[in-house]
Amino acid sequence: MKLVIIFGPHAVGKMTVGQELGKLTGLKLFHNHMTIDIVSNLFENMPQERVRLTNLFRKEIFEAYSKSDEYGMIFTYMWAFDVQEDWNYVNYVEDLFASKGAEVYFVELEADYDLRIERNKTENRLLNKSTKRDIKHSEAMFRKLESKYRLNSLEGEISKRNYIKINNSNLSPDIVALMIKDKFGL
Repeated sequence: MKLVIIFGPHAVGKMTVGQELGKLTGLKLFHNHMTIDIVSNLFENMPQERVRLTNLFRKEIFEAYSKSDEYGMIFTYMWAFDVQEDWNYVNYVEDLFASKGAEVYFVELEADYDLRIERNKTENRLLNKSTKRDIKHSEAMFRKLESKYRLNSLEGEISKRNYIKINNSNLSPDIVALMIKDKFGL
């Protein structure tokens, strides 16, 4: 079993790179909005319930998948490096899969802010993430969270064995996916 965790800030290309990596490797993509979008409309005015249910769905999916005979999964996540709860969450996911014998890989993406603002409006993103379709709201949330959290790691902050950081400002998703595949022998 393989688990590839792709993380980085808004609209950096986590899902799109994950889609391309899935095509190259046969890994199944589980992007973060697959659970976020399920509960967003129903629990719009109940943020604590929205977060609780999102995490519950992910937990159940991770537990079931980690015990399966599948080749592996790609999971995308926006990791706030200045929030201990996010560190704990990533460690939990890593430990769960590793306890079942999985090899876990960490891929951090970074890209220029203005480019990500433009990527926030791409057809693929809007097609696959219903909560991003209100562009004005999505961009406001983008800017708010960008100012509140640190969404890329500092030099040397990630000490995971299987880790790569890629600036994909000028790289296509298929090239980035190939870099990941080759780096980890997927």
